[in-house]
Formats: sequence, structure tokens, C-alpha cells
Amino acid sequence: MNESKQIYRVAEAARLTGVSASTLRLWERQGLVVPERTETGHRQYNADQVARLKHIAWLRTDRGLNPAAIRENLDVEEQSSTVEMPREANDQGPEIGPRLRALRHASGKTLDAVAADLGMATSKLSTFERTSHGFSIRDLRDLTGYFGTTISKISGEEPIENRSMVKSGEWKTWPTMAPGVTIQLLAEGRNMMDCHRFVLAPGASSEGAYHHEGEEFIFVLTGRFEITLDGQEFYELVAGDSLYFESRRQHSWRNRFDGETVLIWVNTPPTF
Repeated sequence: MNESKQIYRVAEAARLTGVSASTLRLWERQGLVVPERTETGHRQYNADQVARLKHIAWLRTDRGLNPAAIRENLDVEEQSSTVEMPREANDQGPEIGPRLRALRHASGKTLDAVAADLGMATSKLSTFERTSHGFSIRDLRDLTGYFGTTISKISGEEPIENRSMVKSGEWKTWPTMAPGVTIQLLAEGRNMMDCHRFVLAPGASSEGAYHHEGEEFIFVLTGRFEITLDGQEFYELVAGDSLYFESRRQHSWRNRFDGETVLIWVNTPPTF
């Protein structure tokens, strides 16, 4: 049967999600998911709904969110996914999860081994490899660094002939990774800098601190952006503000604005 048309009963959906059937019924009462119903009133879930259930389980277990916070997170993701973008921005090519799975296979590592080395749940890594969802920017930095590569490279940014000029609105966009985070390329080719345009939905964040080699420059175009360095140096940037720092410093960030925040973000050398 075509997977996109597969229908699951509540017990099957619960097993795939890793929770009990009573938990699925509770999530329904809390308004987190609305299953389809048969003519006799039995719940049934399609593949998209099962994927949503898995994401809810991850938000609850890995991020420790309560039902209200889960609903807010899902609403932000749905709003950001409906933003209309230029055709070029939607042409994202293969997803990032399967690419990382191929790297793992090439290294001869098992899911359990990689997850243990990185201190994350095996189920979380497995879900990301299959769906390209459920990881934060911090998780991606940890995983790409583990395999000796970068987010830029694994995202599909090909080191081809340099493109000196990129016209407004014609940016290539990375495959969707973290909820509410859109990353667009402002320069292409074998460059000494990663030059990106970040578009952050309300509440979008790195979901933790990360670090790498190099230096970084951030310029805020619109909105308000918060960034913390080494867990103790805090900055709140508004439109027109900029920040320069060494990438080896632990950095975490968040869009605290109630609207969209847009940044120019440059890394050198290209180690992001």
C-alpha cells in the first residue's frame, strides 16, 4: 500500500509513536491532534497524523513541554510552513536526514552507537534520519561535527562555481531543519565565508548552545534577537544592531519578537 495512504488504527498509531492508546486519546482531548473517524466512530490516523504524533511525543519527552506549550509550538510551525516563498526557495532537493543516515552507514556506526556518543535518544536520531524533523540547530551542529562535516555541506550547498551576485528573493533555501528557522544562501561556491539570511518565526531558537571553529558576524534587519555567549554574556539586538564573536564560544539564541526576525549571519571559515 502507498505509505501516504496508509491508515492506522489507534493501537497501531500508539505503537508507532511509542505511547499508549490512552495517551493518544488524551492528546485528542487536549486538542493536539484530531484523528479521522470511521462510520462506526472508531479512530484512525493517516501517515501525516502519525508523523504529527511522533513530533508531539518528541516535544513532550525530549523538550519537556506541557500541552499548552506543545500547542503553541505546533501553531508556530504550521504558520511558518504556510508562508509563501519564491519558487527557487522551495526547491530544496533531498532532505537532510537521509544524507546524515548515509554518512552514518559509510562510517559503519549503528544508531545506538552514535546516539550514545552524542548523548541523545536513539529514537530521536532514528526519527530524524527518516523524517528530517525533530532536531535543533544545536543537534545538527553536534551530529555534523561528529561526522567531520558542517551543516552547510550536508544541507546541499554544493561547492560549485562562485556566484558573485544573488538577486533579492532568488536565494536558495536550505532543507527545513529546526522549527521556525529558514536559512537562505546569500553567496554560493567555494568561499571563505558562509553568508546566510536567517528568517526566524516567533519563538524560534537554537534550542541549546553549540560551538565550532571560526568567527561570526550577525546583523539584524528586522525584529529582535537574543543571543547568549558562554552561558553568561547576554545580548539583545534590534534592527540595525550587529555582533561579532568567536565561534568557539558556546552560543545559544532565540527570536523573542512577537513577529518575524530577519538576520544576516556570516561565518568564516565555513564551519557552520
